[in-house]
Amino acid sequence: MSAIDILSLGEPMVEFNQTRPGEPNYLQGFGGDSSNLAIAAARSGARTAYMTRVGDDEFGRLFLALWKREGVDTRGVAIDVQAHTGVYFVSHDRTGHVFSYLRAGSAASRMRPDILPLALIREARFVHASGISMAISPGAADSVLAAFETARAAGAKISFDANLRLKLWPLSRARALIGAAAGSADYFFPSIEDARALSGLDNAGAILDWAHALGAKTVFLKLGAEGVMTSDGARRERIAGLQVQAVDTTGAGDCFCGAALARLAAGDSVWDAARYANAAAALATTGFGAVAPLPRPEDVFSLLQAP
Repeated sequence: MSAIDILSLGEPMVEFNQTRPGEPNYLQGFGGDSSNLAIAAARSGARTAYMTRVGDDEFGRLFLALWKREGVDTRGVAIDVQAHTGVYFVSHDRTGHVFSYLRAGSAASRMRPDILPLALIREARFVHASGISMAISPGAADSVLAAFETARAAGAKISFDANLRLKLWPLSRARALIGAAAGSADYFFPSIEDARALSGLDNAGAILDWAHALGAKTVFLKLGAEGVMTSDGARRERIAGLQVQAVDTTGAGDCFCGAALARLAAGDSVWDAARYANAAAALATTGFGAVAPLPRPEDVFSLLQAP
């Protein structure tokens, strides 16, 4: 049996989340899509590991302590004494949340294929990365593709979340590299907004066709509050969103991916994993921050069983 169910690759970022719109008060938390995913999967019972670089600074040490508390294996985390751990701020208004990043030159952006912990990658059953993991630098993009190649050769499943961030790279490059990564994915997790920008299509069914044409085997098309559409190429199922008291949607998509992978690792079908992840992502919106509200299985199953 593999020692690791899910290995996630990307950039962690310390989060400062505005507690009330218009007020200068921020709650310090943790973010970074791939880190959020590793923690969400761990809270759902998976054996997870994280692969990244952090600065030799207080924020890097806070992350190491967080992953230890959450049971995330940190053998793949390198300390970079010449770069800093990334930071971002979340502000809120009537239109939703706005992100401001301090990530240029971060430790994670200094990842390169030649310094990847290949033995750790070969231990994992699922290897995950995202568009953000690729967008932070050319070296990081190459690292994702190299990690996927190593994982595939070792018999692992590949998971990829589009997570398009046009502040980080131009759409043409994003389409090329996200397309390449999605094409190698056993499980592809685009949001409807990202998929529309990447594909130029609007209809959810046509987007699923586009994703499969890239080469993605199973697609979880995240629809936000509207739920998810899941397709394995032969069957498609729409799962409606669940009613909760949402206060902050930061990290909900990451929670969906982590929860789905945890249930797949536990042996669930794609369809059962999608239902669980849909409920977990809904619960993740009921508190502030990307990590603090990530749910435990008992809360997810309670919501699924509610009338």
